[in-house]
Order: sequence, then C-alpha cells, then structure tokens
Amino acid sequence: MTTETLMDRPEYIRQLKAWQGQNDLIKIVTGVRRCGKSKLLELFQRRLQSDKIADDIQIVSVVLDDLIQTQKIGLTENSEHFLVGYEKLLDYILAKLNPQKMNFVFIDEVQLLIGWQKVANTLRLQKNVDVYLTGSNAYMFSSDLANSLGGRYVEIKMQPLSFKEYHEAFIQSQTLVSEKSLDGKTPSILVDLFKLYSNYIHESGFPQTLKMISDRQHISDYLHDTVYLNTVQKDIVKRFNIADTNKLDSVVKYMFDNIGNETSVRNIERGLSAGGHKISVPTIDRIIEGLLDSFLMYKCDRYDIKGKQYLDSNSKYYVADIGLRTALIGMKDMDAGHILENVVYLELIRRGYEVTVGKIHKGNKLVEVDFVAKKSGGIVEYYQVALNVIGTELLERELAPLKAIEDNYPKFLLTMDYGSGENDGIKRLNVLDWLLGKE
Repeated sequence: MTTETLMDRPEYIRQLKAWQGQNDLIKIVTGVRRCGKSKLLELFQRRLQSDKIADDIQIVSVVLDDLIQTQKIGLTENSEHFLVGYEKLLDYILAKLNPQKMNFVFIDEVQLLIGWQKVANTLRLQKNVDVYLTGSNAYMFSSDLANSLGGRYVEIKMQPLSFKEYHEAFIQSQTLVSEKSLDGKTPSILVDLFKLYSNYIHESGFPQTLKMISDRQHISDYLHDTVYLNTVQKDIVKRFNIADTNKLDSVVKYMFDNIGNETSVRNIERGLSAGGHKISVPTIDRIIEGLLDSFLMYKCDRYDIKGKQYLDSNSKYYVADIGLRTALIGMKDMDAGHILENVVYLELIRRGYEVTVGKIHKGNKLVEVDFVAKKSGGIVEYYQVALNVIGTELLERELAPLKAIEDNYPKFLLTMDYGSGENDGIKRLNVLDWLLGKE
C-alpha cells in the first residue's frame, strides 16, 4: 500500500513540537475548513513514528467526520447532526491506551461531538497522555466552553498556504518534473514571482487546489462547493438557523467585495439595501459572527496609536483566502491594492502578530496606517502597503502616515516595486520578497 505524500507545513509542525510533552495542556489546531488541519495531524504522527522515541509511544487517532469510524465507536447523530455519546468515545480511547508508553491522542474535527471538552479534560488528567485536537469553529472557544477546559489548552491557528508555502510547493512540483542535467544536478528553477502571485490570488492557497493543475474552473467549483458551501451550511446556517441562504450569500459577497474598507453593520445594511437586499441589522450581525467564528473572515479593529487605545467604530474585514473570494465574486473591478493588503494582513497573523488598523492625528487630520503589528515582549511594528510608489508624490503620500508616528518602533513600506531602500528611517521592501521571508 502506497503512503500518501503529505505537503510539509514546517511552521505548524514547529509549533506542535514546541508543545509536545506538555501533557497538562490540550493542543488545539484551529482554522477554516480544508486549510490542512487533518493532514497536519497525519504529518505530525508520521514525524513521531520516525523519531527515536517511536518504540516508546502509542498513537490513538479518531476522525469524527469519518462515518465508518464513528459508527464503530458507537457515536450517533442528533437531529442537528452533531455527534452524541462522548462517553463511548472516551471508553474507546481509554481501551487503546498503553500504560507502559506515552500515548499521543489525536481527535480530528472535535467540534462535531457534543461534550468533547469532557473527553479532552479526562484525557489531559492522565499522566501518560498527550492530547491534540482540531476544530473548524471558534465558537468552541466561547466563554462557557473555554471555562470548562479550565484554561488548560493552547491554540495553534492554522491558515491556507502562505505565499511562501505556495512558492515552495511550486518549486517542488517543478523540480519533480525537471530532468537531471548531465552532471547529475537538478537544474535551478526560475520563478516569475509576479506571475506566481497572480496565480496565488486567482487559484487560492487551499492545499487541495494545487492538485488541480491550474484548472481555474475546477478550482473555482471546489472552493465554492466544497469549502464555502460546506462551511456555511455546517457552521453558520445550522448554528443560527438561517432559513434564507440568499440573504447569507448577499452578506458574504458584500463583505468579500469590501475587504480593506472600514465598515460597520449599519453601513453594510445600507449598502445591501441600496443593492436591493433588505436584510435586518441583527441578521447581518449574526452572519458576520458566523463568518468570523468559521475563520472565513477576520476582523481588524482600529487603534489610536498616540492614545494607545482601541476605537469602537468602523473595523476592517479580511477574507481567509483571496482565491476563495475570487471563486465567489470574481476579479472584475477588484481593488488590487486591497487584495495585496489582505495578503499582508494574513501573513502578519501567521507570524504571530496581533494586528490593528492604526489611526493618528496629523495636524487637524486623522490619518491611517494600514497595520499596527504587536507581539508580546513589547514588539511593535508599523506597515504601510501599496501596489507601487513610483514617483515622488506617490511615495510621499504613502510615507506620510508613517512619518506622522513619533515613536521609534520599526516602520515598513511594502510595495510591488523592485528592490529595497530607506526614507527617513522607514524601510521600503519588495512585498513579494517580504512574503517569502527574504527581507
């Protein structure tokens, strides 16, 4: 039997390895459906089996959306299609534990099971059990559920492929089909980064799309039918009991079409009404909550840089994957600057930053800095994103918000322009190089 080749996700493997052995903490990998969480657990299990400790461990793996396995365990569905019978799952796992070894327990799509937190907590309290879960909905971390875990968990936030991962996958695929040169060495692969970026925002970073050989219609169908419809049906329609899915689609398309624009629920209601869609503010609010909880979208709040406080009104929203946006609303009349801004936002989140939209007064005007990026330990960085800054006037316009900031934290201007430079301490970087980690 041939073992499936799994795409390496080194950053997420690194995070899992960092928490390995801290048995008093439940490790939970979260992220939008189809971003690769299940494959990550498989990859991690293979790493464990190939390590020097392989003979001293026991692996127990349960996939809760595998009907054959759940029926074997004895789990059943209720009227809302959630699994019930957590006691049977617990008995099944406990029976497979080896008291003489370290037991690694993996439960995939744990949010499908009512009472999953009781299973996780019971396993966590065993001395020789290390627990790893995946979940596709942030609702599982609502206050009641989080309290039931006693705070004894760590969350590893997973996304579809970054541009760097997409680039590496492309290089690997090209290397596999390249013929060896006469001296036995693999020829270097030349990559047009701008073309690759265009493919990335058209075809998506969801791992499965890489197997579709740039068949954009096939990719679009997959993203719409398998990723989007599957997510909204399971995570939004069912949870909020939304009867009119046309209203839901209208809100989603409006949100996707307005990434990077400051907005509020009232503004969305007015915008939809102007387009002929009468949807109440409470309904819009519930749909947005569902989009955020299912990781289809992210909310970026505003932050007063000088006053060091969050601002309540008019947040920005970004989509989890630009290719998914393309599949739903196409590329017609797209704002390429906001698309790039979205890609940069996701990359900052991947790098572990808390990201907000910066606001600062310059004279009588309130100017905007695209992103304020913070990490623990007092790390603060400022980012401005633009397609290009060719010409003195355009460059000065993009530099102005960063120059208005009086502190000495690092400031960056990311553009599609070739090369790098510096203006009054502000670093100008090619954004594609920055995405690849070459800065």
